[in-house]
Amino acid sequence: MNLASLSFAIAAAAGVSSTIAAPLVPRRARSAVTGAGIAATGAAGTLAGAAAMAGDSFTLTLAGVLPLSGVSLTMDALGGLFVAVTGAVAVATGIYGISYARRGLDSRAFQAVLPVFVVAMLLVPIASDVGTLLVCWELMALTSLLLVLAEHRHHAEVARAGRWYAVMTHLGFVTILSGLLLLAAHTGGDSFTALRTAGPHLPPVIASAVFVMTLAGFASKAGIVPLHAWLPRAHPEAPSHVSALMSAAMVNLGVYGIVRVDFDLLGGGPRWWWLLVLALGAVSAVYGILQAAMGTDLKRLLGYSTTENMGLVLVGVGAAGLFAASGDHELAALALAAALLHVTGHAAFKTLLFLAAGSVLRATGSRDLDALGGLRAAMPATTAAFGWGALAASALPPGTAFVSEWLLLQALVHGLPSSGVTTAIAMPLAVAAVALTAGLAVATFVKAFGVGFLAKPRSADAEKAGESPPTMLAGMGVAAAACLALAVAPTLVLPGVSAAASTALTGARPAVTGNVTLRLTGFAGSLSPLMLTLALAAAVLLVAAAARSASARRARRAARLWDCGAGPMTPRMEYTATSFAEPLQRVFDDVVRPETDVDVTHHRESDYLVQAVEYRRRVPDRIERRLYEPVLAAMSAWGRAGRRLATGSVHRYLGYGFYAVCGVLLLVAVTR
Repeated sequence: MNLASLSFAIAAAAGVSSTIAAPLVPRRARSAVTGAGIAATGAAGTLAGAAAMAGDSFTLTLAGVLPLSGVSLTMDALGGLFVAVTGAVAVATGIYGISYARRGLDSRAFQAVLPVFVVAMLLVPIASDVGTLLVCWELMALTSLLLVLAEHRHHAEVARAGRWYAVMTHLGFVTILSGLLLLAAHTGGDSFTALRTAGPHLPPVIASAVFVMTLAGFASKAGIVPLHAWLPRAHPEAPSHVSALMSAAMVNLGVYGIVRVDFDLLGGGPRWWWLLVLALGAVSAVYGILQAAMGTDLKRLLGYSTTENMGLVLVGVGAAGLFAASGDHELAALALAAALLHVTGHAAFKTLLFLAAGSVLRATGSRDLDALGGLRAAMPATTAAFGWGALAASALPPGTAFVSEWLLLQALVHGLPSSGVTTAIAMPLAVAAVALTAGLAVATFVKAFGVGFLAKPRSADAEKAGESPPTMLAGMGVAAAACLALAVAPTLVLPGVSAAASTALTGARPAVTGNVTLRLTGFAGSLSPLMLTLALAAAVLLVAAAARSASARRARRAARLWDCGAGPMTPRMEYTATSFAEPLQRVFDDVVRPETDVDVTHHRESDYLVQAVEYRRRVPDRIERRLYEPVLAAMSAWGRAGRRLATGSVHRYLGYGFYAVCGVLLLVAVTR
């Protein structure tokens, strides 16, 4: 038994033990036992994944556990990366959940299901046959649905979000099931070894059908447009540490499925496959960050940010497939390594952001940025955590996302001289999408941090807010430390990420090694994140000192000036999230199509005297409105028509049965 298998066995044992213990221990100790078990499961899973990325893989077959094929598990470098990322997220959320769950989330059912969800996510990347993958995938989907519905008795919107999530995730499961069964039917077995051997030799029509079906199912789990409708509903309504697990770990497994099936099992494919992936990624990235930039719900904003970042990952995956189809395997390995590095970085900063948002929600009871503000003094640790997470998500140095997006841009730019007119057209458009997304991400998180945490409180709940308990702060600290490590020392994970990319790409050598250095024929680029961080830190300190000095001088001058009778500044004079986003809304008005409603209330004595003006703005999801609402309306109409057939008459029901039998007999007689 090697290190990877031993560590994973410990992770599974810790998860099962905490599931069994949760219903048995007293309520006051339940969240502590479950949280400690999840943290132990995550730590052991992280160690197992790191060992697998270093080459210490393992294979395990349990013949009698599941019918037909049993259970088959194999952890290679690609699966190890996703196991390590999921485990690291579980460590932070497990510690955080010890205190967070004590407010209404310490029931036996919730605390027992949460470790099962974590273990299911750890099992998905190491499943090595179709049956095991589908069972683990469905277990992950069902447990996450139960966790999303944890607070449905207290909030009506939770039940609606749960319905959306249940329908979307199971439609995705059906498409994955169909695609993998079609693949297994044409290869003579359901083990990944058999699929990997026969997959590259499938007829093009069959291979393309498998690609389209599995892409739809896995992209739905990753929250890719236009299959993203569940994500901005379910992630905000779930408990915050569950939101972190879903947004930072579960959605990554959609990317894993695309990489595992389409690269590893099918052996790649024609260019149109990867152009489709690239286009879906670019549209998702731009659309997701636009919706986030316009939003005022803090957790919904983070949900749309997840769609944006998964879109960036698919840009890298699509570019890697495009380069591989052109025969440029080193550039393909670089693009895929950039995508997988972004998966790792996104898991770190999105965990931190959702945990900080949960801290705000626990202290204020609100997710509305327009009703927050002034939290810096009352919640300094949470403010610092969210600020660091916002910087990490903004693709600015020394943020966590900077290195991965820089690598992605390098791959796209160096792909311009490669062969093919298609690549020459697609790469500049992809570069433009990544650049636009990066700029909008900065504006989005400046809005979220500045409006939500700085200035003055805009509600009584924000004014009364207090700091979170120590275990919640410790969970955020773990995530913040991961963000820092990935920002200033990405070389710690780059060899493992590059090994994972090379595992997926047949015949590719690692393009990224111990340093952030590009080694490509005719091109070279280098970057020292640590030196860049130190230089930026010195610059920030100098700018902060200058700004503080200038502010003090302005304050002294203002004290001597007349205030024109206006009096001191009030919260009503501050920028809100809505007003901050208004210039961006004007620029992208034709894309987001906001709905504005102004209500003017007049005094009863005279219509010329205005008593109050109420302004409301809503930015609907246009894809949801154009794609989903017509389908839902048609289904509702079909349901109303069906009610007319159910009159309660036994004679009519017998007639339905008689005519149905006659129809079947007639069909059989005609087709014989």
